[in-house]
Amino acid sequence: MITGLDHVVVLTGDINAASAAYQTLFARAPAWQNSGEGADRVLFTLDNTTLELMAPNGKGANADRIRAVLAAQGEGLASICFRTSDIARMHRRLDRLTLKPDVIADVESRDAISGATLSWKRTRAATEATRGVRLFFLERDKERPLSVRTTAGSITAMDHVVVSTSDPERAAALYGARLGLDMALDRSHPDWGRLMFFRCGDLIVEVTHRPGKETDTSQDRLRGLCWRVSDIDATHARLVQAGVDVSEVRTGRKPGTRVMTVRSGTCGVPTLLVQPSVGKDA
Repeated sequence: MITGLDHVVVLTGDINAASAAYQTLFARAPAWQNSGEGADRVLFTLDNTTLELMAPNGKGANADRIRAVLAAQGEGLASICFRTSDIARMHRRLDRLTLKPDVIADVESRDAISGATLSWKRTRAATEATRGVRLFFLERDKERPLSVRTTAGSITAMDHVVVSTSDPERAAALYGARLGLDMALDRSHPDWGRLMFFRCGDLIVEVTHRPGKETDTSQDRLRGLCWRVSDIDATHARLVQAGVDVSEVRTGRKPGTRVMTVRSGTCGVPTLLVQPSVGKDA
């Protein structure tokens, strides 16, 4: 029923600075810009998903909520939205699984630059039922425009989104049994705890558990993002030249992969870049 990860939302206090930072990181231009319902939004649409930057604007309940989250937690990942081909059926499933979905809303957005419009239907599961992670579900009427590449060494797609949990059994039940994502990996290691991969379209929802790291056993957290690149050396050189703080390129945990950490310019989102192994998925 879930066909992919439609987008992730990153909250920021400065939409212009955040947009500039992600243009530098991605080497891609914004695909959509919109203001309304108490927020400014800038969207970067890559090959398999979208990153949405959101900042409070004006007055109202939504603007106040965003400001409250920023004041309490700072900038960073705020929510993820799964894509479905049948929102009514998805809503019935969420309701049957006691995830207490909101009433389905019809939403329309107009791009501030082109004037083009997009519309979709959306619902949200109750946050207390999804262990503190805000999960949305969306059915779109058509594809978003892609972000245009601005230079070589650009980011191509998302590889995985990371969720940290203090209760791996409950998290596995949520993402696997209840939401219906296919578990591709379940592995434990004494050095880094338990790691679970759930397939979501052509990317992964990675659920991690590190014993003793989390004190609140009722809450999970969106922890970070990993993006794919086709030539990590070219991307590394480009980001260093742009003044972005990045690690050296190193061998990834998965055989055949090479990775690097981005330490600035991500609006507080822990960020990894990966060059997939040749001839294999990331």
